[in-house]
Amino acid sequence: MPARKVLKGARFPGEVAVEAGRVTEVGTVAHRPGDEVVPCDGAIVTPGLVNTHHHLYQRLTRGRATGCDLFGWLTELYPVWARLEPEDVEAAAVVALAELALSGSTTAADHHYVVPRGDDSVFDAIAGAARRVGIRLHLSRGSMDLGESRGGLPPDSIVEETGAILASTEAVAARLHDGDGVFVVVAPCSPFSVTPELMRESAALARRLGLRLHTHLAETLDEERDCVARYGRRPLDVVEDLGWLGPDVWFAHGIHLNEAEVRRVGAARAGVAHCPSSNGRLGSGICPVTDLMGSGAAVGLGVDGPASNEAGTLLPEVRQALYLARLRAGRAGALSPQQALSLGTEGGAACLGRPELGHLRAGSPADLVVWPAEDLADVPEPLAGLVLGPDRRARHVMVGGRLVVEEGQVVGVDLRAARADLARRARRLWP
Repeated sequence: MPARKVLKGARFPGEVAVEAGRVTEVGTVAHRPGDEVVPCDGAIVTPGLVNTHHHLYQRLTRGRATGCDLFGWLTELYPVWARLEPEDVEAAAVVALAELALSGSTTAADHHYVVPRGDDSVFDAIAGAARRVGIRLHLSRGSMDLGESRGGLPPDSIVEETGAILASTEAVAARLHDGDGVFVVVAPCSPFSVTPELMRESAALARRLGLRLHTHLAETLDEERDCVARYGRRPLDVVEDLGWLGPDVWFAHGIHLNEAEVRRVGAARAGVAHCPSSNGRLGSGICPVTDLMGSGAAVGLGVDGPASNEAGTLLPEVRQALYLARLRAGRAGALSPQQALSLGTEGGAACLGRPELGHLRAGSPADLVVWPAEDLADVPEPLAGLVLGPDRRARHVMVGGRLVVEEGQVVGVDLRAARADLARRARRLWP
C-alpha cells in the first residue's frame, strides 16, 4: 500500500491526510508510522482550482491584436491559427497546462475549435499534454462549420463540414474519454461560426453519449446584433430552441444576458464560465455574476485563451471576479473573498458536472493546493489574504493525491525547455 501523505504545519485549515487518492482527515491528524510528510509550514491549503474555459493553443499567439474587440481580434488571428500543426498545439498545451498547475489549477476545460484540414489527432495531442502535466482535462471537441462564404466570421479554410464534425466528435470521445483524467465535451464554437444544424445535432449526440455541452454565448454586443440580424432573436433564444439550455450545458462568458435571461439560465441549472480578464482585455463587458448565482446557475471562472489573457492563470481571475462584481453592483459587499474563491473551486466544478471536486473535506478527491503564505502572517483571515494579496506560485499541487507540483516545480515537465520550444514554434507563425 502507498504511504499515507500528511500535509503538516499549514496555517489553514490545519493538517490534511491523504490516502488512496482521497482526503481522509482535515484539521488535527493522528500520525502513524510510515506517513509521508509533505511540509506546509505556515502555508494555506485550498481545494484545487477548476478552470472552466481555456484555449490552450493560444499560448502560441500572445500579445497580438491588443487594441481590438472580439471580432477584430478573431479576424486577425484566424489566419495565424490556420497554420497550426498538432505538434504546435501539443507544445502550447504542455506549457499552458504547466503554468496552470503552477498557479493552483488541478482541472482545466480546454475549448479547441480550430482543426485545420480536419485532423482530429490534435485532440490526442492535447490529451497527451494533460497526462504529461498530470492535471484533469475537460477536452472540448470544438468546431466551426459556418465560414465567410455563408455569412459566418471565420474564413472558409478553417471550417469543417457538419457531418465530418459529428463523426469526429464521436470518434474522439470513443478513444479519449475515460471518465476520470479526460472528459470529452461536445462544443460547437459560437453562434457566429456554426450552423443551427450543427448545434442541434451536437446536442443530440452529446445526450446520446452522456457527454456535456459547451459553447460561447452572449459574449459581445456584436454577437447579439449578428444573431438578431440572422435569426431575428437574441442568442439565448436561438440556442434554447436548438436544445442548448439545461443542466448539462455551460456557456462561456454570459455577459449580455438580460434579467429575464439570467432567470432562465438559473431555472435550467445551466452554467456560466466567467472570464473577467479576457472580457476586460477585449472590452466585451462584465458578466452579471452575482445575479446568476442568485438565480441558481452554476458559475465558475475561466482564464480564456492566453491570446486574450496573457497571464494564463486562474488565481488572478478570483480577485478580478471580486473587483468586477463590486464595481458592477456599486457595492463593496457584493462578493466576498470566500465567495470569489468558491467560484474558482466548487463553482467551477459544478459547471463541469464534477460536484466531487472543488472541496477540501473527508472523502473528496485529493486535488489540493499548498500556497506559500509567509507574507500573509499579519493578515487575520487567511483566505482573504490569499484572494486579495499578491499573485503567488503554488508550493505543492496534488491531483488525486499525486504531487504534480513539488516545491514550486512541475514534476513531469522541464518547463524551461518547453517554453524555449514553444517560442521557436511561435516565431514560425509570425508574419
